[in-house]
Amino acid sequence: MADEVSMPSLFQFAIDRGGTFTDVWARCPNNEIRVLKLLSEDPANYDDAPREGIRRILEEYTGKPCPAADPIDTSLIDWIRMGTTVATNALLERKGERMALVITKGFRDLLHIGNQSRPHIFDLKIVMPDKLYEEVVEVEERLVLQQDVCQLDRSYHKVTGTTGEELEIWEEVNVGKLKADLQELLTKGIKSLAVVFMHSYTCDLHERQVGQLAREMGFTHVSLSSDVMPMVRMVPRGFTACADAYLTPCIMRYVAGFSSGFTGGCKNTKVLFMQSEGGLTPVQKFNGSRAILSGPAGGVVGYALTSYSANTGRAVIGFDMGGTSTDVSRYAGQFEHVFETTTAGVTIQAPQLDINTVAAGGGSMLFFRSGMFVVGPESAGAHPGPVCYKKGGPLTITDANLCLGRILPEFFPSIFGEKEDQPLDKQATLQAFTKLTKEVNDFLTSQPGDAKKKPMTAEEVAMGFIRVANEAMCRPIRALTEAKGHDTSRHLLACFGGAGGQHACAIARSLGMSRVFIHKYASILSAYGMALADVVHEAQEPCAKTYETASFAYIDGRIKALSDECREELKSQGFKSHQIETQPFLHLRYQKTDCALMCSAEAYPATPQTSSYGDFRAAFLNRYNTEFGFTLKDRAVVIDDIRVRGIGRSHAASDVAVKEAAGDAKSRRMTSCFFEDGFHDTSVYHMDDITAGHVIKGPAIITDVNSTVLIEPTCTASITGQGDIEIVIGEGLHKSVGTELDAIQLSIFSHRFMSIAEQMGRVLQRTSISTNIKERLDFSCAMFGPDGGLVANAPHIPVHLGAMQETVQYQMRQLGDNFRKGDVILSNHPSAGGSHLPDLTVITPVFYEGEARPVFFVASRGHHADIGGITPGSMPANSTSIEEEGAVFMSFKVVEEGVFMEKALIEKFMDPGKIPGSSGSRNLADNLSDLRAQIAANQRGIKLISELIDEYGLEVVQAYMAHIQNNAEVAVGDMLREIARDTKVRTGTTKLHACDYMDDGSKIALTVDIDEQEGTAVFDFSGTGCEVHGNCNAPRAVTLSGLIYCLRCMVGHNVPLNQGCLKPVHAIIPKGSILDPSEHAAVVGGNVLTSQRIVDVVLRAFSVCAASQGCMNNITFGDSNVGYYETVAGGAGAGPTWDGHSGIHSHMTNTRITDPEIVERRYPIVVRCFHLNRGTGGRGRHTGGDGVVREFLFRKDLTLSVLTERRVFRPYGLCGGDDGRTGLNLLFYADGRVVSLGGKNSANVGPGDVFHLETPGGGGYGTPGTDSASDGSRTEGTTTTQGPPSQKAVLKGSVHEYRMAQESS
Repeated sequence: MADEVSMPSLFQFAIDRGGTFTDVWARCPNNEIRVLKLLSEDPANYDDAPREGIRRILEEYTGKPCPAADPIDTSLIDWIRMGTTVATNALLERKGERMALVITKGFRDLLHIGNQSRPHIFDLKIVMPDKLYEEVVEVEERLVLQQDVCQLDRSYHKVTGTTGEELEIWEEVNVGKLKADLQELLTKGIKSLAVVFMHSYTCDLHERQVGQLAREMGFTHVSLSSDVMPMVRMVPRGFTACADAYLTPCIMRYVAGFSSGFTGGCKNTKVLFMQSEGGLTPVQKFNGSRAILSGPAGGVVGYALTSYSANTGRAVIGFDMGGTSTDVSRYAGQFEHVFETTTAGVTIQAPQLDINTVAAGGGSMLFFRSGMFVVGPESAGAHPGPVCYKKGGPLTITDANLCLGRILPEFFPSIFGEKEDQPLDKQATLQAFTKLTKEVNDFLTSQPGDAKKKPMTAEEVAMGFIRVANEAMCRPIRALTEAKGHDTSRHLLACFGGAGGQHACAIARSLGMSRVFIHKYASILSAYGMALADVVHEAQEPCAKTYETASFAYIDGRIKALSDECREELKSQGFKSHQIETQPFLHLRYQKTDCALMCSAEAYPATPQTSSYGDFRAAFLNRYNTEFGFTLKDRAVVIDDIRVRGIGRSHAASDVAVKEAAGDAKSRRMTSCFFEDGFHDTSVYHMDDITAGHVIKGPAIITDVNSTVLIEPTCTASITGQGDIEIVIGEGLHKSVGTELDAIQLSIFSHRFMSIAEQMGRVLQRTSISTNIKERLDFSCAMFGPDGGLVANAPHIPVHLGAMQETVQYQMRQLGDNFRKGDVILSNHPSAGGSHLPDLTVITPVFYEGEARPVFFVASRGHHADIGGITPGSMPANSTSIEEEGAVFMSFKVVEEGVFMEKALIEKFMDPGKIPGSSGSRNLADNLSDLRAQIAANQRGIKLISELIDEYGLEVVQAYMAHIQNNAEVAVGDMLREIARDTKVRTGTTKLHACDYMDDGSKIALTVDIDEQEGTAVFDFSGTGCEVHGNCNAPRAVTLSGLIYCLRCMVGHNVPLNQGCLKPVHAIIPKGSILDPSEHAAVVGGNVLTSQRIVDVVLRAFSVCAASQGCMNNITFGDSNVGYYETVAGGAGAGPTWDGHSGIHSHMTNTRITDPEIVERRYPIVVRCFHLNRGTGGRGRHTGGDGVVREFLFRKDLTLSVLTERRVFRPYGLCGGDDGRTGLNLLFYADGRVVSLGGKNSANVGPGDVFHLETPGGGGYGTPGTDSASDGSRTEGTTTTQGPPSQKAVLKGSVHEYRMAQESS
């Protein structure tokens, strides 16, 4: 098993079975290396691609026949190492094992609800991946964590969990009922189970009992969540157990089928599979939950171990560009892991390499929309593929490279066309680009001032798409590095995959990198990575200790026990002691935070004051400081998990040196290749003709049968002693950019502006301290022009859309010329463009050398957990004036000419305490820290804007700011014309009217008048009710945000969301109404409740879908020591082609809900149930989504507050569909009384009291029982070529998880 590098006497195979191709790397007995690439699916010629690859190489090398029908002789084979997409494909296509979920009673729908957020905030038709399980069995059992503060007068048997936490057994397993339920599953043919119980991460008593019973009854596979991944949080642990039960039987079937093609079923051959975390494992231990990234992990191992040098310490960015997407990762001497990721809608709790998938690949489709060059995210995939594949596909990035002469058809195999025997069709690509170029030129000549511009050529259009695609791929690379405090430019770019070599030089130059590394096996690097990888066994267990001296003996004991487990397992696989290493990790976080980091103490030696395995605290503090820019003084550090990674060093592969060059490299021919300044004569080299020491100056193309590498002008490639390509990046060709509109530069600047806003957000998240901003990511960052008009905003939180612009422009009106360099303004008042008081906006003017006035503005808006007021959390249910809701800032200079005005700021935060019954900020330290973080984020924006101005000049940057805004105006105008046409078809008119009511009877009325010819619209809210005495008044900025959100939802593709998007829209909002209240009106409910009704009214006017639940269901409870706030999901409205989704957040909120185990661990309550409330969605041709039922049992005296809507007026149905059911708030007192709390109320609760929440359902669409009529759906924009439906990349990785978390804040 643990071979040292030597001349092998047997064959060694490393194989990556991908979705399209299977790559094989083989070391033969004389040390000769052979590589092979074949189709993963070719049923006419073979049953299994990896086996076929092995068979072909054995037959070719030995010269002896190896019939395909005969088992392969394993006596010739030393080992086989594989990565496979079998698990990933089964997950994506939902073709896994039939299985059932066994879960604690009351939580049958917990995994359906998940974290309650929707994946795409602007999709009215909410599409969620199918559940993995067919059936659910609820088990009568319950373990509850013991709490010292509990005042319940009950006595239960206690047990101690593996974390040291005490638990009470409130209910034993009802074995009789369980047995009957399991028997019913067997009768239905289901033999695979996933079992997840509350708090089984620390006490698996009940899960083991169920597992034993199930196996005795005949279930063939049982995945206990406590075995698969014993980490706290029931939802991801449950998903992980389901993935294991769903995928592992598929893997075992595949392995059995593969093994059957070898003599003895491979029993005497070492077969290892790559796991998601980058280590190999024996075939019999390979399981579904650790197989998701089996193939891509090989590529990371491959580039990490071939391109990183410990001597230089230069970190490496892995860039794997394929057909549908691009994978990006980072290596700096250690593999970077994440421990919770979501793939195909399933959250997996397991160590995985942090591989970030970007929706840009060779097959990414090209669009020209409203004057903007757009690449992806739709992909042509392998079928139909690009235009040049001759299968009726659309224009793609591959076509653009072909058009530019960067891909040479004669070096590609003839595998295209319907019969897969034709070469690439360059002529078809050129014809398609000619057609698209006419569209581009027609648009440009129609724009004012552009009629006399020289028309673009097809090559210039193709080059434009390449540049836009490159910028799109640079953004996540910057995010991956900058987010963790690393300088992107100080990395080496390691490029592999089929398409990456054509883009590597341009990507590296854009990122400021000086070198690119392309391994000689770049086209099969995932397979080669399997050969380089080590065998890994991991052991992990949960912990709840504080990292302190008193815990060191326990920590050391558990690390030793887990290390011994790893060593014994690896010894059983044939490794000697000297070949085994163990690496201990602690999963650490600051107390009262959720941001845990997995820390190794390898670089931090032990001292008498630390664990004997190293100074984990120092490791944690250093990493925390690197990633977040600060540490928390005197805050305890808590251990969530103890993990040991056991490594069996296999030393299985080594590079073989290639011969030295005897002269200059010989080119095969010259070709003409298009670059930014036009065509260049370009030398073409073949990999077979170049060897060690050759130097190739750009422009040049290096090609072989599997890949093409483009050496751009001013770049130089050299061939290393091992035959790899190293490219030194030159300065590139500088093309001057003027102030006139250039459609390509428009797209580039759009990405650059958005990147500035995104990087501001990363700094804010890194440097903030509160849970709301650092972990829930409840913030937005934006840049504005000198007129205060929005340029770019990230992320797109619905209630923040366009709202900050009002704030910046208010400050400009108030302060006039009173802006000085070093000033920073703080504001949160609704009259000054605020949404509600907890959202504090920090604005900084951007000055540039030689300019007296600000040239731009930057701003950041963050939700602060408490800013004072009459209730903790500053979200009172019964406030009647804004002063009761917390500290008020109209126009406050928090920094004046560089001086932080801390004293005055503290006074403002404490002002609410002067009001009887009210308090100043209850968390002043966090307020101050988060404001400093917002100021730091703005400073980052200023630096990036200044660098952009240095690069292009102020006049050009401001010109493109205006072009971007004008483009948004054009895009929204096109969108309004599209909406007008669609609305006229459905309603017969473009003058629309709708109204709806708040529960207090306040009317929200809307009349819409769209001018189809001009692409403009008037939204007139005249007739809306007056300001209310309570807090459901919505600031004007919130009304505008709701309007922008609805417009964006009604078109099926991205449009720039900046100042320009409101220019074609005229909003009439009556002053003094509930939608534009007076200066002292209470507004907290307007932001979270009325905003939803605004959306309901707009969507009703356009008749696009029925009403969703129309409420955020704001629930808070607490006392002087503890406070908790959540919003709760409900039903989504149905539409003309879809049923409403159940148990999901909709429209103006997308907040994730806290996992039930975390709630019970931190707060004095028991979550009694959380499930769908079936039948609450309105009936119709398409049914509305159901609301949920959620119950809390209180364990001590607390104050409960509810701030809810749709308790009186039902969510409307449309076109004959029934209304959804209203929500309900009940309080079951311990003495037996049942009291309705109404929609908005506060109540004192005691131990044994139960709060029962029912959230509203969504409205139905269409008359129940009728057939679906014309779907009324709109296309998502015009593609450049008509063809079959597009595909989309499956996004993953920490950058994607961050974006998803932002959009669910």
